Amino acid sequence: MGNRSTVTEFTLIAFPALLELRIFLFVVLLPTYTLTVTGNIIIIFLTWTNNRLQTPMYIILSNLSCLDILYTTVVTPKLLACLLGEKKTIPFVGCITQTYFYFFLGTVEFILLAVMSFDHYVAICNPLGYTIIMNSRVCLLLVLGCWVGAFLSVLVPTIGVTGLPYCKKEINHFFCDIAPLLQVACVDTYLIEQINFLLSALVILSSLTFTTGSYTYIISTILCIPSAQGHRKAFSTCASHITVVSIAYESNIFVYVRPNQNYSLDFDKVAAVLITVVTPLLNPFIYSLRNGKVKEVLRETMNRVMSLILRKT
Repeated sequence: MGNRSTVTEFTLIAFPALLELRIFLFVVLLPTYTLTVTGNIIIIFLTWTNNRLQTPMYIILSNLSCLDILYTTVVTPKLLACLLGEKKTIPFVGCITQTYFYFFLGTVEFILLAVMSFDHYVAICNPLGYTIIMNSRVCLLLVLGCWVGAFLSVLVPTIGVTGLPYCKKEINHFFCDIAPLLQVACVDTYLIEQINFLLSALVILSSLTFTTGSYTYIISTILCIPSAQGHRKAFSTCASHITVVSIAYESNIFVYVRPNQNYSLDFDKVAAVLITVVTPLLNPFIYSLRNGKVKEVLRETMNRVMSLILRKT
């Protein structure tokens, strides 16, 4: 039996044997990743270069964009390299680092989704008091709390996983998720599994409860809007937000909010694609690029860029 000192790297074995299928996945995932990063960079650039977007709502959205870039980058580049490369290994330190940042950034996302739902609640249900309640100081504290709270909450479980002895080198996944990593440990991991379950349940379910409550109040307020056009516009916005939120919550609940982390790893792989690839792609287009003010600023920015190009030519 091996131990941690002898296991210097892991081999990721959850890749299709058929080369054509791996090429197909690469062709699909590469443009998806590129589009995700590009879309989110555009949101960040527009927010921090235009005074009209430097308000709490758009600052929170730019944080979500930054988070989505980091979140998908933790997994996707290594996944793409393994799809076409002969070598499908990851160093022990790289594996633990990937595990930590995957859960750290995932935790940030759920806390940030709750903050965003609160921002939407105040904007729709108490528009006159919005600038007082969601002032710059409150916005900064909320965003900072998301990142610091997530950093601290994931630190202890990661230290516990790092100290485990490992007997096997093969991880049955396409990245270092917690369940397949615990499967190759030499010791009983029941305690760590329970800690991960409790932390995941606390973060995801509390965020879900808060978000659901906020959108319940938002929908009840929308129903009081007398204008049919106002109804449609508000419901369209809410429906798109709820769709993305539902994908994020449902996939994570089925994977992480369960006591036994070794159950149904095949389903976990499908859910992981939703979590790390699909959701970061949808977020900028649902939350930001459908927004009227963001579209207006984007149009003005593109016109300025085109004018500069035409002048130089």
